Amino acid sequence: MSTKTDETEEAPEKGGKKKLLLLGLVIVLAAAGAAYFFLFSGSGEAEAAAPEHGGYVALEPIAVNLAGGGYLKVGVTLDITAEAAAGGGHGGATIDGSKALDLIISTFSQASPADVTGAREALKEALKAKIIEAYTEEGVPMVMNIYYNEYVTQ
Repeated sequence: MSTKTDETEEAPEKGGKKKLLLLGLVIVLAAAGAAYFFLFSGSGEAEAAAPEHGGYVALEPIAVNLAGGGYLKVGVTLDITAEAAAGGGHGGATIDGSKALDLIISTFSQASPADVTGAREALKEALKAKIIEAYTEEGVPMVMNIYYNEYVTQ
């Protein structure tokens, strides 16, 4: 009988050690998560550095021949930053739409009619990324967003 009593007494100790080990592991993981959050999370300065809206520049609609036949008439409006509106970019002049028109032609002339009708938003996001990159000077974006103001396929 003494053997059963010894086994019974050891079992709760093992369970208690497992609980203590699990609790210690949870505490270590919580501390590591808190340290990561405080050390590597972005500061509030990144939010404050977001560009301010400066106005809109509407580009003339342009007809683009599509890769599989047909055409697309597309008009785009650029949402420019306050710095671009103040004349801080592009040699002190206001935004010139020629870069954007060139990117519109190159983006949509490679698209098929099915892409133009079925993947309209994907093409817009690709065009937006190209235009923002083209209108970024010294790390400062001059264009924040783009909007379609005309989109006709035939």
